[in-house]
Amino acid sequence: MIQAIPQTQLPHVVIVGNGMVGHRLVDNLRAGAEANTLSITVISEETRLAYDRVRLSAHFDDDCPDLSLATADGYEEQGVHVAWGRATAVNRDSRTVNVTGKTGEQTLAYDALVFATGSFPFVPPTPGRDAAGCFVYRTLGDLDAIRTAAQDAKTGVVIGGGLLGLEAAGALRKLGLETHVVEFAPHPMPAQLDAEGGALLKRIIEDMGIGVHTSRATSEVSTDDAGRVTALVFADGSRLETDLVVFSAGIRPRDDLARACGLTVGERGGIQIDDRCVTSDPAVYAVGECALHGGWVYGLVAPGYAMAKVAAANLLADLGLSGPTDARFIGADMSTKLKLLGVEVGSFGDAKGQTPDARSVSLSDNVRGTYSKLVLSPDGTRVLGGLLVGDTARYGDLLDLALSGTPLTVPPETLIVPPLPGGEALPVSTNALVCSCENVRTNTLVSAIEGGCRDVAGLKKCTGAGTGCGGCVPSMHSLLQLELRRLGETVVNHICEHFPHSRQELFNLIRVKGHRTWDEVLGAHGTGLGCETCKPAVASILATLHNEYVLKAEHAPLQDTNDAFLANIQKNGTYSVVPRVPGGEITAEGLIAIGAVARKYGLSCKITGGQRIDLLGAQRDDLPAIWGDLIAAGFESGHAYGKSLRTVKSCVGSTWCRYGVQDSTGLAVRLELRYRGLRSPHKIKSGVSGCTRECAEARGKDFGVIATEKGWNLYVGGNGGVTPRHAVLLAADLDEETLIRTIDRFLMFYVRTADRLQRTSTWLENLEGGLDYLRGVIMDDTLGICADLDAAMARHVDSYFDEWAAALADPTSHARFRTFVNSDARDNGVQWVNERGQIRPASLHELIPLPMAGGDD
Repeated sequence: MIQAIPQTQLPHVVIVGNGMVGHRLVDNLRAGAEANTLSITVISEETRLAYDRVRLSAHFDDDCPDLSLATADGYEEQGVHVAWGRATAVNRDSRTVNVTGKTGEQTLAYDALVFATGSFPFVPPTPGRDAAGCFVYRTLGDLDAIRTAAQDAKTGVVIGGGLLGLEAAGALRKLGLETHVVEFAPHPMPAQLDAEGGALLKRIIEDMGIGVHTSRATSEVSTDDAGRVTALVFADGSRLETDLVVFSAGIRPRDDLARACGLTVGERGGIQIDDRCVTSDPAVYAVGECALHGGWVYGLVAPGYAMAKVAAANLLADLGLSGPTDARFIGADMSTKLKLLGVEVGSFGDAKGQTPDARSVSLSDNVRGTYSKLVLSPDGTRVLGGLLVGDTARYGDLLDLALSGTPLTVPPETLIVPPLPGGEALPVSTNALVCSCENVRTNTLVSAIEGGCRDVAGLKKCTGAGTGCGGCVPSMHSLLQLELRRLGETVVNHICEHFPHSRQELFNLIRVKGHRTWDEVLGAHGTGLGCETCKPAVASILATLHNEYVLKAEHAPLQDTNDAFLANIQKNGTYSVVPRVPGGEITAEGLIAIGAVARKYGLSCKITGGQRIDLLGAQRDDLPAIWGDLIAAGFESGHAYGKSLRTVKSCVGSTWCRYGVQDSTGLAVRLELRYRGLRSPHKIKSGVSGCTRECAEARGKDFGVIATEKGWNLYVGGNGGVTPRHAVLLAADLDEETLIRTIDRFLMFYVRTADRLQRTSTWLENLEGGLDYLRGVIMDDTLGICADLDAAMARHVDSYFDEWAAALADPTSHARFRTFVNSDARDNGVQWVNERGQIRPASLHELIPLPMAGGDD
């Protein structure tokens, strides 16, 4: 049955597709049109609205962020209608679109139509490609299917060593599979890297334990009698045994619907558009990966955002909802900076030196594992492009030089040589590119601040910076603070409207005054009733200073959702349970005990990136019983829920590894047991590597330790978050006693002086005086506070207790885990779907035992 959607008298825009670019188009249309002047309908084929595909692999992380960019309720509040289903036909004469969904068919009339259909994965016509165990890597649905298949697999292979292929390889590695990458070209990322950069990347990936098979053509996917994948067969006759295959051999524009309705498409695909993003039909536009402009299909999100901005401006003008516009899409820079498998890679401008007579300067550092290359103009005075592998710290500055064509004022080789320890990098540009997604430079942000913007939210609204991937937001914040000081204004860094103090000021007030409760702090230093910002911040400060049970009557109301139940809430409303496994070292009896608990309570298991076991799917009223069993087996809380130390990751070190020079596992265990439970402004992670091969990835941690033949090197200020940072060397060749004392002071100084939710990387970056200042404070005692820092850490170590043991021993705590406030009964009417797609009631006696599923990130 055809159901016609009633149309208003307002001009109606229909957008086919609701990916990142389609969603950005909605935002641009709403921002450009006056209220109640435009009707918008988006057609969503997926069962969920737009989400962040750039961070798709985070779906496999233990603390997976919410990737959603839009919600149905949010669209409804904005007056945006969602048509769930697939657009099956477009009639350009009647200006209608047919949509088929679960509820049947509907017809949408449009005044303007926009194709934002994106692309689909290209799967080579390889025999066996449709076998059970073959997948593509494109949507969250694809990832869920891969996760399910991985539970019964040991080995996984990705066909394609480009950007997305390496992302997929990282996902298989997170899922605990022996992982291989097969690439037809001589090296990974052939579209971005040259031979030397690609060779280094290949070597780094292989050092992670991932097989990289280059110059290989797959001729067949071999299967068994049941049609399941067993191996890849190559053109030379060799084989690679595998249980699971992910195709990542490129993308193709999704232009079938446009082609069927007679729009002009390219010879090799893509909906032809002009500079206004208009197709061969004046009432139809196209944006993103489905669009062909100037012979190019752009496979990156930034060009798609630029198209969305241009299309919105022209569409509104064509509908008479705005004045004339000269908005044009004239192509986009294909530069990229990303982190693949923990390796930073950057490619910008003419990265491969294809400009006639171009020159180049390069530096290959096999000690640090980095490769840097600049492509220069024939006279050597301008940067045309470049490559960075292993360290992209200067990517923004170098990209800016390439885009602006600014003549060099320093020898080009100095731009890629790392500064000496304690030294500063040479300045490159005074008008650097801050936000590459929206092409916003420093001067634009400075002008906005001078024009009245006084917070990051205002800068986002005024300039558009920070509204894409979000990676530039910390830089925006730093620039804002710097400019406000330059303008002579007081920089307000208050926690919230209830406390006229920064976190550092409030920490010192509570410490000096000896406050122990929220009421004391609020009465002495705050106003009002408090909020969801200041309450958890004060709770964290009190926990750091006094280390009291966070669910005591006076502390419990301050905790956020995770701390309130001593567990990490997941997207389906269940909780995760993570027992501590110091240094990743566990006995066979411990593994058996965790497995028994998982089977008893029907929990899924995931090996986390910090080398411990995450038990997922626990219901709130089961948490005390689960922890009772775990504590009886000798485990304690792993603090996966608080802003505190999470894990100290380690390699096997000198105990087992033939390359190890120190006992990294033993040190990791001692460090984790020392700092467990330490509440901090943000979560803290650490790693200890037994040699310079860096298997524990220590330089991607808040503090990391790498063994040398003389002792231990200490690195600080790294993270693997939204804006990855390499940790920097604080001190070298330390004995263990000096190492631990230095870490003690580093952590306590950070805890006392950082802003709310500020990671160690950003804290160190913003610390006046930088690394030299930090070294002076905690190693040379320039402020005379080292004895106080030592004493503070000693108090923490001496006062540590297991929070879950305390919760079980406190009868008043049990009630908070009940489903019903007046009964111990469970809610047996709750239904939920597990990873295998089996719907089951949540009553304990009916839980289906699940086998353990491995994983490693």
